[in-house]
Amino acid sequence: MAATDHPDKSARRSPGELESEILATLWAADSAITPADIQAELGGDLAYNTVHTILKRLYDKGMVIRDADGRRGAYRPTKNAAELTAEAMHQALDRGPDPIAALQQFVTGLSPAEEEALRLFLAEGDGSA
Repeated sequence: MAATDHPDKSARRSPGELESEILATLWAADSAITPADIQAELGGDLAYNTVHTILKRLYDKGMVIRDADGRRGAYRPTKNAAELTAEAMHQALDRGPDPIAALQQFVTGLSPAEEEALRLFLAEGDGSA
């Protein structure tokens, strides 16, 4: 595994940023990895206990599982990045007073490539219903 480049390791991370970095490290791994593996991948600027605490939080949220693949203390994500993003989008739509308006605003902000991918995806779905 190659170390992830971070522009300013001394800068304070925003809330959730460390969880995101740890999830990205887990998604990039071929199998379950240990907190020490994650610490090394993130450049070693975090204390082992910090990495372990974040993994515990992710575990409590159901976002990772531990002791996977027979490696004691190893972790892997329960969902891939696309699944997690889609789940967050569904939750955001469910929280709003007008999910259709929110979806319309979201779609109007898509890049041309994203819009084309959405059109193709929806067209594929038309034949299966």
